[in-house]
Amino acid sequence: MRWHGRLHGLTVAIVFVIFLSGTQSKAQDADSAPRDRLVLPELIQEVLARNPELTATRKQWEAATNRIAQVRSLDDPILSLQLWNVPQPFNVARTENHIFGLSQNLPFPGKLGLKGEVASRSADMTEQAIHAKERELVARLKQAYYDLFLMQKTIQIHHEQVELLRQFFEIANAKFRAGKGGQADVLKAQVELSLLQQQLPVLEQRRKTAAAMLNTLLDRDPSSPVGLAQEPSQLPIEKPLDDLHSLALNDRPELKAAELDVQRSEQSRALAQRQYYPDFNVAVQRFQNYQANDGFGAYVAMSIPFAFWTKPKYDAGVQEAAAAVSVAQAQQHTLENLTRFQVNDLLARLQAADQVATLYRTTILPQAEQSLESARVGYRVGKGSFLDLIDAQRAWRGFQHEYFKAIVDRQHRLAELEQVVGITLDRQG
Repeated sequence: MRWHGRLHGLTVAIVFVIFLSGTQSKAQDADSAPRDRLVLPELIQEVLARNPELTATRKQWEAATNRIAQVRSLDDPILSLQLWNVPQPFNVARTENHIFGLSQNLPFPGKLGLKGEVASRSADMTEQAIHAKERELVARLKQAYYDLFLMQKTIQIHHEQVELLRQFFEIANAKFRAGKGGQADVLKAQVELSLLQQQLPVLEQRRKTAAAMLNTLLDRDPSSPVGLAQEPSQLPIEKPLDDLHSLALNDRPELKAAELDVQRSEQSRALAQRQYYPDFNVAVQRFQNYQANDGFGAYVAMSIPFAFWTKPKYDAGVQEAAAAVSVAQAQQHTLENLTRFQVNDLLARLQAADQVATLYRTTILPQAEQSLESARVGYRVGKGSFLDLIDAQRAWRGFQHEYFKAIVDRQHRLAELEQVVGITLDRQG
């Protein structure tokens, strides 16, 4: 019976070795496939050139710019013909009076200029929206890029763990065949491998999702193949907090757009006040008279906006425009406060993630690796259990993932901070 149990255990071990070899072969085949490296600066240029969201925003600016000339222009002149004293039966040739007229509406001086200023400020705001969209897309691209890096690195760690577990199995199997270990250790290794293989489809799905997001931003087919994302650097932020505040407050497109909105509202208020002044209509006329002398004529007409029954309308327009100025000023002030908060918050979160990543790289990972090696040696010489070895392996894998997750979290915060302040703080991207 004892010999039969040994034989059964050896059979399980052989099957397990074959299973591990197949798994390792597939992993090596996948890792050895030729894949280009994704260069982040090149992707940034591509997203700025191809992204349809940015194209739409540029077309909006083009439309807003073309509106300026429209609102500054006079209304179309009107050509008219009047027939007076047409005889019966109808005979145009013997009509006593033909009056040909050409008239033009003329707004009070300054009204068209103010309308043009309002439209110009709107176009300038749309131009700032282009810059804001560019910053947003670059930030989203960087975040998608490093999300892809995290998933590629996670899968790499997964395959490394499979290889490490294979080594553990070989140690356990050697001890079992030498009669110094139990079959339970071999089965534990098999269970651990099964757990790892169970996680791989989920990791692959997340990697594909990250790649699809990157392709979508680049206006590619979501299923297009992507290369390997490069590991980010952890260069310190050299700009002090006050400089970051100044950069954000001076250059942030959203703040410039808010300032332009205040100017547009002030121009709209001036235009509303100008509505108290009359508009004019002038015309020249040519008279052709049947069996009488011909002649010329002219007239000037004027609107009366200051009549008591129309004045309340213009009073309400001025009050509405004044309220819009107050709203724009309050929104500008709110955005300035929000910008200061975002700079402080993002910098603090970036520094926290940086410290966590540094702690993992300099302390936790070296200690975990030493613990793993100690557990491996201890188990090999019979001074430790296989469970200790598995626990050390799990801890090391978990710490590796947390380290790269902290790095990616830092890059997310950095991308958001760069979007707010408007300059590249990471020389890598």
